[in-house]
Amino acid sequence: MLLLAMDTATPAVTVALHDGESVVAASSQVDARRHGELLLPAVDRVLAEAGLKLDAVTGIVVGVGPGPYTGLRVGLVTAAAFASALGVPVHGLCTLDGLAYASGIDEPFAVATDARRKEVYWARYEDSRTRVGDASVDRPADIAESLAGLPVVGAGALLYPDAFPDAREPEHQSAAALAGLAAERLGAGGGGFLDPQPMYLRRPDAQVPKNYKVVTPK
Repeated sequence: MLLLAMDTATPAVTVALHDGESVVAASSQVDARRHGELLLPAVDRVLAEAGLKLDAVTGIVVGVGPGPYTGLRVGLVTAAAFASALGVPVHGLCTLDGLAYASGIDEPFAVATDARRKEVYWARYEDSRTRVGDASVDRPADIAESLAGLPVVGAGALLYPDAFPDAREPEHQSAAALAGLAAERLGAGGGGFLDPQPMYLRRPDAQVPKNYKVVTPK
């Protein structure tokens, strides 16, 4: 097994190789505006560090979000292109699940990432491997009461300390953690994966304008 994992659903452009037992190489850069520029060089970097070629990869792991439209689709399109070229499967995972897994927390908690517009993407967890319910997007103040007393992992928690006073690391997503979670699930029979389709949870900022003004030549 050699998994190539990537996630661009958050400001972190993160890539890792996992051989089924441990992380072979990993790269993460935090830059919310340069996903398209940074992802492929990161793939090249981790392959070079591992001394491997792309054709050694047996599966692709990709974070499907939730995340903003532009950044999220960079990772998903790249994952699909690699899978098609190599003839290997793509395993989709919720981005929040990667953060939960990386936290190592073994009691109830939540994960929250920055959704912009003064909102967070979030989900509740029973432990670091078990999500309870679906991911959602809400204003921090609207969910603070329901998450009161719980640790909250991720950048969303750190951005809104009044709503989430028990903020925990990690702040950013890690493809190494995502790959480790995928390797565990594949080793247990391959369940728990999502279709590699974007999880947006809301409409994109750019929309087709309504009520076009009709202009006819004279």
